[in-house]
Amino acid sequence: MRVLLSVLYPVLSLTIFGLYPSMTIGPKEGWQVYSSAQDADGRCICTVVAPEQSLCSRDAKSRQLRQLLEKVHNMSQSIEVLNLRTQRDFQYVMKMENQMKGLRTKFRQIEDDRKSIIARNFQELNDKMDELKPLIPVLEQYKMDAAVISLFKEEIKNLSAVLTSIQEELGAFDYDELYQRVLRLDNRLRSCMGKLTCGKLMKITGPVTIKTSGTRFGAWMTDPLASPRNNRVWYMDSYTNSKIVREYKTMDDFVAGVVSRTYSLPFKWEGTNHMVYNGSLYYNKYQSNIIVKYSFETGSVLAQRALEFAGFHNMYPYTWGGFSDIDVMADELGMWVVYATNQNAGNVVVSQIDPDTLHVLKTWNTEYSKRNAGESFMICGTLYITNSHLSGAKVYYAYSTKTSTYEYIDIPFHNQYFHISMLDYNAKERALYAWNNGHQVIFNVTLFHVIKTDDDS
Repeated sequence: MRVLLSVLYPVLSLTIFGLYPSMTIGPKEGWQVYSSAQDADGRCICTVVAPEQSLCSRDAKSRQLRQLLEKVHNMSQSIEVLNLRTQRDFQYVMKMENQMKGLRTKFRQIEDDRKSIIARNFQELNDKMDELKPLIPVLEQYKMDAAVISLFKEEIKNLSAVLTSIQEELGAFDYDELYQRVLRLDNRLRSCMGKLTCGKLMKITGPVTIKTSGTRFGAWMTDPLASPRNNRVWYMDSYTNSKIVREYKTMDDFVAGVVSRTYSLPFKWEGTNHMVYNGSLYYNKYQSNIIVKYSFETGSVLAQRALEFAGFHNMYPYTWGGFSDIDVMADELGMWVVYATNQNAGNVVVSQIDPDTLHVLKTWNTEYSKRNAGESFMICGTLYITNSHLSGAKVYYAYSTKTSTYEYIDIPFHNQYFHISMLDYNAKERALYAWNNGHQVIFNVTLFHVIKTDDDS
């Protein structure tokens, strides 16, 4: 605005002296130019002599000039007002620009948060799908339900394809609708699984490595009787001379190493064949054949009982040693303990025990040498024994407590890290938990089932 004024004033000077270029103005008649020059900025500077007041008052040209000067003065004031208003508006615009920048940042943050939330929701769906996928090879065993199984498999493939597409283009589908479809499929599969009776081991696949931690020997486990919302994991490193048990709230916390609680047991353990069952830890007391039941809830020993004639402290261990004489385990039919006695010539003995009192309910003597067994586990009342703890190991022997008969079988599995010091079956997850040379891994199992129909008595 100031530039505009600087331009106006020279123009005004030129207008004043250029109105009547041919007119000669005398000293008594009007204005006289005394001198003219140019300043450093290039502006015209004129010195004039004004006429007498009496002459100006009667001169029409002087009156016009005076009116013109007043208009210029009024214009100058208007321009100043406009300049102030423009500056005020400019400050307002600057303020609004800053607010718009802040709003743009908030929108970007909201957009990023939205994508993060959607990505997290879809990850939950993927996790749900991972839980469903191991059920597919089980259902494929049943020829009588081939059509239903094929339909389930197709739906899972379709959902997997949808999930993959969603990961590539987030927000393309309605999450709630997709999640309900997964839940409905899960309920149908669970309903089908509920019709399955106990089955025979057919195949072992995997392993899936969950974590790498600890020494070469140890045990880790979940509770097969825990509620669906209770996903706690327990971790016991080493096979002897320790009393520390670490608890993790979820499998994710276990992988991340976020310990929720630490327990110090009243007695040291030996071996790695411990078990958590219905909220309590069952383990072999150090340098004894005593089984201890320890409650995580009360932090106290609820029961302890000696296993009659059972060898201990490397008298009859598995092939890898490690004081693995007494192995506590559970399956769909209850709690079991595997050990060996002198009375049975060091061969494997299987006993079913009461989980509350630890009393032996029934015992079966096998003819398989305990020292030649790599590891063992129970599934549906059948004891499965591996022939080694090293590479090339396979499930070699099966003993049925239902028929008191045995058979030699050949079910290989991948001993990925070459040394297994713990192998336990989880009936709820239908999977084998293993400690594989400092790696915590899970094997999936395929069982041959007989499906009960509504017509069955």
